[in-house]
Amino acid sequence: MLNSQQTRISAFCATGVGASKVESKDSGLDHQIVFTQWMTEHENLLRHIITGFEAKPAIQDELFQEIALNIWRALPKFRQDASVKTFVARIAHNVLATHVAKSVKSIKVTQDLSQLNQDAEQDCPLSTPYQQLNKVQRQQRLAACIRQLSLEQQQVITLALEGMSYQEIAQVLDITTNLVGVRLKRAKTALMQRLEAI
Repeated sequence: MLNSQQTRISAFCATGVGASKVESKDSGLDHQIVFTQWMTEHENLLRHIITGFEAKPAIQDELFQEIALNIWRALPKFRQDASVKTFVARIAHNVLATHVAKSVKSIKVTQDLSQLNQDAEQDCPLSTPYQQLNKVQRQQRLAACIRQLSLEQQQVITLALEGMSYQEIAQVLDITTNLVGVRLKRAKTALMQRLEAI
């Protein structure tokens, strides 16, 4: 039985922008299967990366769809130079970097923690109220502090929190592993300062 996200991914494949062009080829069905598999395997990674850049759930969903569309379009160009995880993360970061650049130009409004708490209460059913609330609050504080970092710092810290190695982060961001280390150290320092200030 497919969960709701897999159903949406399958629906995207069937009606997606590139579907009619790709399905006319022999490998069209293969692309659909590979796309569905990639999106299923890497959905949590993508959602965590998106959360590091955007606070509002509705915009997070829009960004997820935009990333999915870009992955679909890039699928035929995948040369297996890097892992699928790195390929998908790079596409996500390109979309999110564009989103952040547009957001900085258009609005300079931040969402306060009380609104984040309300959103989390709506999104997360609480099984053990005290423990879950504490965990959600910590996650919200972390996400809010990450969003206050510079774009370069957001990128490296988000990927590091997803368990990517320096080499994988370097491939996603198209920078050297030494630069990853420098940015990550600075990002950790800045993040700790923001977390301590709360």
